[in-house]
Amino acid sequence: MALIVQKFGGSSVANPDRIKNVAARVAKYHGQGDQIVVVVSAMSGVTDNLIRMAREIMPLPSEREMDMLLATGEQTTIALTAIALHALGVPACSMTGAQAGIVTDGVHSKAKIRNITPKHVHQLLDEGNVVIVAGFQGQTMEGQITTLGRGGSDLTAIALASALKADLCQIYTDVDGVYTADPRIVPTAKKLSEISYDEMLELAGLGAKVMQSRSVEFAKKFGVIFEVRSSLNDNPGTIVKEETLSMEGVVIRGVSLDKNQAKVTLIEVPDKPGVASRVFKAIADANLNVDMIVQNISHNAGVPATDLSFTVDKPDLLKATTVIENLKSEIGYKEVLADEKIGKLSVVGVGMRSHPGVAAKMFETLSNEGVNIEMISTSEIKISVVIALDKGEQAMKAVHAAFLG
Repeated sequence: MALIVQKFGGSSVANPDRIKNVAARVAKYHGQGDQIVVVVSAMSGVTDNLIRMAREIMPLPSEREMDMLLATGEQTTIALTAIALHALGVPACSMTGAQAGIVTDGVHSKAKIRNITPKHVHQLLDEGNVVIVAGFQGQTMEGQITTLGRGGSDLTAIALASALKADLCQIYTDVDGVYTADPRIVPTAKKLSEISYDEMLELAGLGAKVMQSRSVEFAKKFGVIFEVRSSLNDNPGTIVKEETLSMEGVVIRGVSLDKNQAKVTLIEVPDKPGVASRVFKAIADANLNVDMIVQNISHNAGVPATDLSFTVDKPDLLKATTVIENLKSEIGYKEVLADEKIGKLSVVGVGMRSHPGVAAKMFETLSNEGVNIEMISTSEIKISVVIALDKGEQAMKAVHAAFLG
């Protein structure tokens, strides 16, 4: 008998028929004598629809109320999944994140898990139930409902697997595993049998939609080996685990394209100490994550100034520009520009540590495709560039072909 945590994303529970398919899969494991904890996301499109309705009422709604609103998406799915299991004669009990013992900090819309006390989950499992937990949500010590940010159901599953000391954690999605690129964009993309935490972490943070980056970070920290696999078939998936020596032989593991980025540029910022610090402190105080940063020094009419650009997630653009505009009188920049028509193209691989020339090959490939590079960011195992969004898929196919055939 094994204790297994299974997570099903929004596309896997998109409608009643797919929820029935999930229930049938879970019932099969339960019938073998395994203890099963199921973590589910909101049904596909539900979260986006809730956000749209809220913004029709108010462009920047209260984050506390948005958490109250968005948490209902997962609660709908857990109840429907429990009902589907009941219909198959399988004992099941649905639980909100709070009921499952998930305690978070008080940062609404992007809360971090502080601890999990799964005593009630263990009790229900020992009574023979399948336990269905709402992903993406938790509760503060003061009883406030919080959400964990986009893709937070992955984090819920990984964290529960760690807290429960599960034997296996399976992340079910609408693809067979982790591919060298999004197969919907690059038909020649190949499925990987395994990938390291670091590579998966980079791909997740760079726009690969298979996993949420914080969940991979959590899995690495606590040593949770997990499998990414399809909810639509029984094919083996991709194992995500600690790096091995054999992984270093592959220069590039994958190529990703993040279409969910936006660029903010401050024009003619005074070039003096403390300005960048003030800008990014204000951004941090607003709980916004900045990704890439570029600063260009210029001397306009003899006055040293700089253009300062950075990227944020596209849903955070309005909030970011509002924060920056509130600093105009203090900092004295000329104007602020916002650009949503960008994409972030990245190559990732632990083999880059010992194989030179990756950047040169990537830049040459983009040049041959007539793709201009706006920003560049590198780490030990990744290279990312910001390019025009309308060139993104063309560039992704070309770079994938150059490195992975």
